[in-house]
Amino acid sequence: MDNVTVRQGESATLRLYRKQSMAPASAWLLGRPQEAFNHGKRCTIDNRVTRVAWLNRSTILYAGNDKWCLDPRVVLLSNTQTQYSIEIQNVDVYDEGPYTCSVQTDNHPKTSRVHLIVQVSPKIVEISSDISINEGNNISLTCIATGRPEPTVTWRHISPKAVGFVSEDEYLEIQGITREQSGDYECSASNDVAAPVVRRVKVTVNYPPYISEAKGTGVPVGQKGTLQCEASAVPSAEFQWYKDDKRLIEGKKGVKVENRPFLSKLIFFNVSEHDYGNYTCVASNKLGHTNASIMLFGPGAVSEVSNGTSRRAGCVWLLPLLVLHLLLKF
Repeated sequence: MDNVTVRQGESATLRLYRKQSMAPASAWLLGRPQEAFNHGKRCTIDNRVTRVAWLNRSTILYAGNDKWCLDPRVVLLSNTQTQYSIEIQNVDVYDEGPYTCSVQTDNHPKTSRVHLIVQVSPKIVEISSDISINEGNNISLTCIATGRPEPTVTWRHISPKAVGFVSEDEYLEIQGITREQSGDYECSASNDVAAPVVRRVKVTVNYPPYISEAKGTGVPVGQKGTLQCEASAVPSAEFQWYKDDKRLIEGKKGVKVENRPFLSKLIFFNVSEHDYGNYTCVASNKLGHTNASIMLFGPGAVSEVSNGTSRRAGCVWLLPLLVLHLLLKF
């Protein structure tokens, strides 16, 4: 028995050829019309053909010009002296199986069979929903696909730092997930019948705030000054500003707090001596909080920022000038 492959949704044509030659014969083949001759198998009969028929297992599809089956997708294409063929339209998986050409000659039936294989494009039938998880926890992603032949399923992390597949299985397990592992995960199902099917799952990794930059500034009296506090966090951090343990309220005269998802600015429109000093930026979300000290200073002071803190230094650069002045005087 030969195997013939047809894709789901296409048409399969069953053909019986009758050759008119010195050695009369008939040939039949089953497959897509454009590939019929590549999938052929021949059965020899003589000129004394009395009946011909196509059968699926024990069910007669057509006998001569008479249709025996009720399936509207099965139609007679040709019944001539050279060809007897039927077509199964919009082939589906339940059409798969053995088909038989039967030829009656002088009360001696001859048959030959072919097995129809129906290929099905890959389809993802189940996939994990987008997930939000706290850093350090474990996650499991699932991607179930169907198709014929059975598709190969792979997972890939869509990230500039990701290289290759993170899993070549329906299931992706990540132990102790980190913030660097957040992002889109792509599931691909392929079986060479059609183009791979791709779906994505978004993984959000939550973590407490981390102040990455706390920038102080030196501003003369009467000028505009800005203190800047930048924090990384998921969900985004909420910012608060303090001076001497007293929270600065939005709308205070001459001062404005400008917040963005990862950045907060404390803006002084007209700096006074009273404004100089140490300020504290507090960044918080539902997972925790952190803070950094930032200095607003005037001319003649140097601010050094380290690990989110700043401190005021003396004007040591004035000392050599004072010594030189005293030597010249005496």
